[in-house]
Amino acid sequence: MKIRIAGAMLLMMVWAPFGMTVAAADVQQPEVKRVEDAVKIIKTFTTIPEKGIPPALLRNAQGIAVFPDAFKVGFIVGGNYGRGVLSIRDRKNRWTNPVFVTMAGGSLGWQIGAQSADIILVFKTRKSIDEITAGKVTLGADASVAVGPVGRQAAADTDTGFQAEIYSYSRTRGLFAGVSVQGAALEIDYDAIVGFYHNTRIGARDIFDNPDIKAPQAASDFRKTLSDQTR
Repeated sequence: MKIRIAGAMLLMMVWAPFGMTVAAADVQQPEVKRVEDAVKIIKTFTTIPEKGIPPALLRNAQGIAVFPDAFKVGFIVGGNYGRGVLSIRDRKNRWTNPVFVTMAGGSLGWQIGAQSADIILVFKTRKSIDEITAGKVTLGADASVAVGPVGRQAAADTDTGFQAEIYSYSRTRGLFAGVSVQGAALEIDYDAIVGFYHNTRIGARDIFDNPDIKAPQAASDFRKTLSDQTR
């Protein structure tokens, strides 16, 4: 009996470091996956120019937020919630490492059912971005938001000057469309920032202002994808 107990204890000592490594990886994985999913979504949204985000809008974007699998549920009173990533152009017009954000809000209407959708927000100005980093922004109240036009020629048909501060897009079951996110609140997801960067001392502004902050490879892939798709 003593031999068996001693053997079990020995095995626990041998495998403990591996278990700790796995646990650490599990903590990081959700944030890394969120960035990786965002990369795939950006590529998908821009693969079909005739049905995607207008290139002119992307070229002049000051910021882009991506929410993989944002969830919306409704039965008379609807609600939505999503966890995403946000990148902005720095002083040298380069895309920054991702900052993690949440989007939550409600809407009224005769909605029945539940669905998830990939959502992209395209920021035309820095004003709303600065307000997000300072606290919380409510779309439609603190920052003007419009359903995004779709396709190369969309600018010729609607809001030709792209006058809104933010344009919103969604993809559900492979279909692309503008989507209303009026009333949704955007906030910084500080817990996700810590989980991704493994640094408890940095905030959104630090990430935006310092391109040399140590980050996982997914951050570099995210920046490159945005650069490639917004030329």
